[in-house]
Amino acid sequence: MVVAEVSIFPLGTGSPSVGRYVAAAVRELEASGLRCTLGPMGTTVEAETTEELYAALARAQAAVFESGAERAYTVLKMDERRDVEDRSAEDMTRSVREDQDAW
Repeated sequence: MVVAEVSIFPLGTGSPSVGRYVAAAVRELEASGLRCTLGPMGTTVEAETTEELYAALARAQAAVFESGAERAYTVLKMDERRDVEDRSAEDMTRSVREDQDAW
């Protein structure tokens, strides 16, 4: 299972407002069929394999260019575990909260 946080920053748009470019990227991520959660500084994406994640990310980045951006700066943070099956972003958060409560 792969859990990633993706941020795509469109550059060369002529405006400080980037909402429409980010929306295009998020639409592509959601259209991939992968579980996506939009956050204020990035989108969490859950995939079975890195190949699924990379393919969805490539389509999201292409959507930013298709929307008119001249450059896209992409940040990817990824956690892949092969020793645990079906570990979601929610499971990861819950684990931290449980550890926090134990202290």
